[in-house]
Amino acid sequence: MPELIVTKDIDVPGIASLEVYYQHGGYQALGKALREYQPDDLVELIKKSGLRGRGGAGFPTGMKWSFLAKNDKPRYLCCNADESEPGTCKDRMLMEKIPHRLVEGVIITSYACRINTAFIYVRGELAEAGRQVERAVQEAYDAGLIGQNILDSGYNLDVIVHRGAGAYICGEESSLMESLEGRRGYPRLKPPFPAVIGLYGGPTVINNCETLATLPAIVARGVEWYASFGTEKSKGTRLFSLSGHVKKPGNYELPLGTPLRTLIYDEQYGDGLLGDKQLKAVIPGGSSAPMLGADKVDTPLDFESIAAVGSMAGSGAVIILNEDTCIVDAILRMTEFYRDESCGKCTPCREGTYWLTEILERLEHGHGKMQDIDKLADICSNISGKSFCPLGDAATSSIVSGIKLFREEFEYHVTHGHCMAGKGAKHGVPA
Repeated sequence: MPELIVTKDIDVPGIASLEVYYQHGGYQALGKALREYQPDDLVELIKKSGLRGRGGAGFPTGMKWSFLAKNDKPRYLCCNADESEPGTCKDRMLMEKIPHRLVEGVIITSYACRINTAFIYVRGELAEAGRQVERAVQEAYDAGLIGQNILDSGYNLDVIVHRGAGAYICGEESSLMESLEGRRGYPRLKPPFPAVIGLYGGPTVINNCETLATLPAIVARGVEWYASFGTEKSKGTRLFSLSGHVKKPGNYELPLGTPLRTLIYDEQYGDGLLGDKQLKAVIPGGSSAPMLGADKVDTPLDFESIAAVGSMAGSGAVIILNEDTCIVDAILRMTEFYRDESCGKCTPCREGTYWLTEILERLEHGHGKMQDIDKLADICSNISGKSFCPLGDAATSSIVSGIKLFREEFEYHVTHGHCMAGKGAKHGVPA
């Protein structure tokens, strides 16, 4: 099994406590950062490491930090732990099992970016994760790792844990800031970007939970060590939330660039499909990512390779669909989610997701017409790239890719009034 970075020691009994985390090297990276690095040097270190954001876009972390506006306004850090992308549960695991690794990453980032107030925004439904992070933050305060004059360095930091109220839209960075400021979670128009005008009008860094939890290892072990994992442009390891029709669903940490086939079929990970069925489709980055056909099973799991075959790495949630899956039904369920989670601020998303669901329901229940298939594609083109935030794009991904890959299933629903799933393993590939 490859070396672990983010999930190292995660199953050690008591690792959620400060005492046990200390025993396994906890906060040594923070001490090293405060002793050996100036803030700007840390930013350059993370740039050289090649670490990219693990929340979805894969933007270079150090570069994001360097974009902070240089003015006299207070700076802020927001840890985006509002994990709500269907199929994704990696951040939840980190917060529940080893919260101090996240807290240490928050402190290191805040120091590097000259930030004195940091927020950890935890999804409201993640009750245990929220409690664990709050407990870890309090332990860090009590130990002098947060607060005034941290480790006698002269650096001061306050960390605030904020519980969300369960809105998918608040995973979008500007909506998250609106929520933190006490308003309804509506996305903001960009530009200006958070690095210039963000939380409370100040320059703001927003990083995903897994991204921040990766930082202690990079500072402790060095850039060359970290860059030895992954590919030339996608460095390090990543947590993949594997779900769907696999024998062993779960969170697995793998070097970026590992073939999708390995994650699905290797006995250390997914161990193949349930019932030894054949693979029909894969959603490689959460439900907002376009589907891939079974012929893409050897695609390397890195940002560039997944984009090259027409999808995106997204949140790292890999959803497996077997040969018996009704594609129309699966897409309908995903589209219903986006319809319900649309904030309603912009017309393309608010109205478009409603009509997409209506048409998909007609098709699924045998009342559709052939022109409905092209109508779905037409509505998607009027939503994608035209809504206020990426939720609109996310709602169209499965539909556009589903029609492209499995149009005959949509047509079968029209001509026969029911699904063709189970009629054979036409789209499957053997393990």
